[in-house]
Amino acid sequence: MQWETVIGLEVHVQLATQSKIFSGSSTDFGAEPNSQASAVDLAMPGTLPVLNEQAVSMAVQFGLGINAEIPEVSVFDRKNYFYPDLPKGYQTSQMYYPIVGPGEVEISLDDGSTQRIRVHHAHLEEDAGKSLHEDYHGMTGIDLNRAGTPLLEIVSEPDMRNAKQAVAYLRAIHAIVTYLGISDGNMAEGSMRCDVNVSVRPKGQAEFGTRAEIKNVNSFRFVERAIAYEVERQIELIEDGGKVVQETRLYDPDADETRSMRTKEEANDYRYFPCPDLLPIVLDPTYVEQLRDALPELPAEKRARFESALGLSAYDAGVLSANRATADFFEEVMAICGDAKQAANWVQGELSGALNREGLSIENSPVSAQQLGGLLVRVIDDTINGKAAKQVFQAMWNGEGDSANNSADAIIDARGLKQVTDTGAIEAMIDQVISDSPAQVAQYRDAEPDKRGKMIGYFVGQTMKASRGTANPQQVNTLLKQKLDALC
Repeated sequence: MQWETVIGLEVHVQLATQSKIFSGSSTDFGAEPNSQASAVDLAMPGTLPVLNEQAVSMAVQFGLGINAEIPEVSVFDRKNYFYPDLPKGYQTSQMYYPIVGPGEVEISLDDGSTQRIRVHHAHLEEDAGKSLHEDYHGMTGIDLNRAGTPLLEIVSEPDMRNAKQAVAYLRAIHAIVTYLGISDGNMAEGSMRCDVNVSVRPKGQAEFGTRAEIKNVNSFRFVERAIAYEVERQIELIEDGGKVVQETRLYDPDADETRSMRTKEEANDYRYFPCPDLLPIVLDPTYVEQLRDALPELPAEKRARFESALGLSAYDAGVLSANRATADFFEEVMAICGDAKQAANWVQGELSGALNREGLSIENSPVSAQQLGGLLVRVIDDTINGKAAKQVFQAMWNGEGDSANNSADAIIDARGLKQVTDTGAIEAMIDQVISDSPAQVAQYRDAEPDKRGKMIGYFVGQTMKASRGTANPQQVNTLLKQKLDALC
């Protein structure tokens, strides 16, 4: 039987506010356990929540960024359940009237095509605390630093049909929230994580199959692997005569498998009702328009501009616009050197390769955008050739030169890498190479004219060696051909 996979994602984005959604406690990552939990976070009797206006602003910005409906009124609800890391016995969330309505996200696929994924809604809620099991010898510790941290939960429609689409969607969400500056998107620190809903159905069937929800997956790679395992598990189960049970599952990356956690709860299990301690949020249309006017250029717009205004290929534009830090770095390099294609090639090539080898992000690059731009200026004006440019880049990577100024010039001078463009000097080197290579000259002269092009490489190599790599390669090729052909 042919099977079709159906995937929906619930993405939890930690908003980059300095304080929590209903209290003044800090949201800094990595503090000592329970050092950032106030009386409100601990649900002490008599405490009342006060809504963080910045969390509202950030949620609305996201909605505007995905062209979503922004309801005038949204309401907080209590989601009731009992767990040690939830001291109130309920989570303040939004069930019936979320702050962001239907919208859509455009994703880019490996084949260069794009696809629109619908977003059902996005709602504000508070995070729970964290249970710590490792260091307590059969007991569990509770850290409530995270309790009350503002989250935006983004719920997609089940529009994705394979793991690649799901990862592309998650990357698109990551790009949008980081471009907007409403989250750092750090998945390793839990600033962005997702629940993956997966089901399978016979190809052509309209009705959805029974879904399993894989909770709290925190990397793009794990999302892809978890979906692959879960799809195979469900198909095998059905084909063996079993039935998929609606449940919550956990992905174990070490075993590369999903495991059952608990039977999936329904909404009525949580006994949602409007929170009596918080008034509805009423958004003034003027306020929404002010936020719309302040939106930065978002990934899809930047990608389109890179193609239309800078002449980059769809692939280059997609890669460079996918991450805000990379896009900013590229644009700074391009502004200095004035050549978009050169800047794109070096950012994606030499720089990206070096960063990957060292496991560094572009924000921590030892070579700054100013330095790389200055280096490319010297490539473009023929001060150095491509081979020398790579030597200069490596030297800058190792800390040579002056990072405050154009360190490329200092390295070029110190290493004597300036390209020789003086025709007389190059001709002298070529004459010496020809004089020292009588056998090769004879072979060149005796060869058929259409075969001589491949044979010239020997002479080019010897001339470049004689110049210690500083001769202009184009001039060397042109002059060599003239001189050798004159001997035929």
